[in-house]
Amino acid sequence: MNWDHLRFFLALAKDNRLVVAARSLQVNHTTIARRIQALEQEMGVQLFTRSNSGYELTEAGLQLQEIAKQVEKQIGNVKNEVKQGSREIAGLVRIGTTEGFGTVVIAPLLNILGKKYPKLVIDLLALPRMVNLSRREADIVITLQRPTRGPYLVTKLQDYSLRLYASAEYLEANPIITSRSDLDKQTFISYIDDLLFSKELNYLDDICHPQRIAFRSTSIQAQLQAAQSGLGIAILPNFMAEPVEGLIPVLANEIEIIRSFWMIMPNEYKKIDRMNLVWDHIKKYGATLS
Repeated sequence: MNWDHLRFFLALAKDNRLVVAARSLQVNHTTIARRIQALEQEMGVQLFTRSNSGYELTEAGLQLQEIAKQVEKQIGNVKNEVKQGSREIAGLVRIGTTEGFGTVVIAPLLNILGKKYPKLVIDLLALPRMVNLSRREADIVITLQRPTRGPYLVTKLQDYSLRLYASAEYLEANPIITSRSDLDKQTFISYIDDLLFSKELNYLDDICHPQRIAFRSTSIQAQLQAAQSGLGIAILPNFMAEPVEGLIPVLANEIEIIRSFWMIMPNEYKKIDRMNLVWDHIKKYGATLS
């Protein structure tokens, strides 16, 4: 069956009049009449009843209309896939992000892009410091602070939670914790104060004043490992700590810290296909933290 016949058939079924259907398809009305006649002859059934009020579908026409709509939809899907495949995405995109989020969340989801677009190259800067967008250290930056100025495209990925975590070994060897006041007697793991790369990481003083900080690091991964080994209590993102065997939440129902991840890109990069592709992908799949 000729698809063009079906295309003219659907137009007439929608508009009911030859002149209107012809205008929508930008052809002469006699062309549509010939196509419908050819289709009816090919199928051996009458598809329309004709009157002064226009063209109405017969029972056979109604059945064909449902089938033709499905065919039209499938052809549209194929055209879109071919169009997307013919526009080859290639080149480098550099992403700067915090260490924990970059390692645990961003790196795995970029695997999807790597398989679909083999000529796309992605540099992931998962660092325990702020990646500077204004100095073009990266094309896209994921950070804890929303910029208040600058020619940037900004989107909020999602809020995330942090809680206190410790190993069973630590909890057994130290005073029992039943309330926030007990935390002052505990040993903690934390950031190095004068090397904090964001004010959003300065949360220990709001929780307690521990008698001892046994381990400090600019790396959240190092803090997690220290907590897992029993050195003390650490404040860790849930998305990092919950999957780790041996880490136990402390006062989980009482203490929860909320922070946000923001994604930033220069406005001018919206004109670049590879930048848009990576931006949209992270925006879609990177906003799935629990």
